[in-house]
Amino acid sequence: MLSLPTHLRTVVDQDGAAILDVSRNQITTLNSTGGFIWDRLQRGRTMEEAVQDLAAETDTDLEVVGRGVQLFLEQLKSERLVSLSGARSRIEASR
Repeated sequence: MLSLPTHLRTVVDQDGAAILDVSRNQITTLNSTGGFIWDRLQRGRTMEEAVQDLAAETDTDLEVVGRGVQLFLEQLKSERLVSLSGARSRIEASR
């Protein structure tokens, strides 16, 4: 299951995203691709659905996109912006 900490505040637009971790007083920025994935997950899409959306949007091979998204999520996990306990579940978005 993917989950977002409740202390995150996010702004997403076509250029990417900015994530404020209020508890650590830290801002993380994402490029447009990262912002695209973050937006999908925040809206409750599964990782697989987000991968499918990105692959369709960019006309890129599904497996290539899937590997890239998995690496991206691992980076977010290392920054403590998400916690992962299974790839198929929906993100629990707390605003």
